[in-house]
Amino acid sequence: MTEPNAPLVRLQNITKRFVKSLDLTTKLINLVGGNYREEVVQAVDDVSFTIGEGEVVGLVGESGCGKSTIGRMVAGILEPTAGAIQYRGEDLLSLPKAKRRSVSLKSQMIFQDPFASLNPRMRVRDIIGEAPVAHKIVSSDELDDYLDEVMNLCGLEPGFKRRYAHQFSGGQRQRIGIARALAVKPDFLICDEAVAALDVSIQAQILNLFMDLRKELGLTYLLISHDLGVVEHLSDRVVIMYLGRLVEVATAEDLFRDPNHPYTKALLEEVPRIDNRRRNFAPVKGEIPSPIDPPSGCYFHPRCPHATERCKTEAPVLKEIGPGRLSACHLNDATG
Repeated sequence: MTEPNAPLVRLQNITKRFVKSLDLTTKLINLVGGNYREEVVQAVDDVSFTIGEGEVVGLVGESGCGKSTIGRMVAGILEPTAGAIQYRGEDLLSLPKAKRRSVSLKSQMIFQDPFASLNPRMRVRDIIGEAPVAHKIVSSDELDDYLDEVMNLCGLEPGFKRRYAHQFSGGQRQRIGIARALAVKPDFLICDEAVAALDVSIQAQILNLFMDLRKELGLTYLLISHDLGVVEHLSDRVVIMYLGRLVEVATAEDLFRDPNHPYTKALLEEVPRIDNRRRNFAPVKGEIPSPIDPPSGCYFHPRCPHATERCKTEAPVLKEIGPGRLSACHLNDATG
């Protein structure tokens, strides 16, 4: 049963593990005294947050933190190892397959690389039109008119629909990817670094397109990005991840004005601004640990300038530190 006033999407204690099993050779070596073990990558570790209808939520973190894995689970491309994903109050993982496919169609993903995400052997007409015909959103007889409408919406010349994807520039290819997603009439778009592979001038055009589509179609977005400038400009709320865990959640205004978690502060110090343009910018100190063998306690403690002995042994809990603000840091206990 649908929950009244439910958020559009709710993630509840989502975990995703990837296991690299032992091959035959390593199993044989273990029989004669070897000590090989299965490698387990905890890509996402007990993550919970919501996305409201019409909201843009920015999901931020360094490469390898698990944000793209979350995007793929929300889009239905990957299944979580544990936890629940709800769409309009319905638990997607418990739905019958046919119903689940129907609901999942309302969530579409736009990928980072427009050169890799489009089949170079398919014409634009087929790239955009295949799914709406297959799902009976439009009939074959009405497809051409429907494609003209969708392509115009995305700033594409309808006359291009008989061309192949490789005949277009990067920005045009990304518009084709957006049109492909919109062709099945989704409510929710997951944008996985959707402008990272584009030139800066083209990035601005695509981001403006996203915001125009939001107003025109009432879309909701999960904006996965490492570019904090983009996230600050577009997001209503921001979720910060580190090594598979959430470390801070806040409105964009609150987070960029007054970050709480040391990792968030370190990320924001890297963003060039006019008032600190003379400062030398440096990345967050140290390297992100391996998700195969993460540190004990707070995962950020080896890189944190404020780490204490408690941080090395006890993982902080993500808890409310203010209205609509969550943070996972032991420093909040000391100051609260």
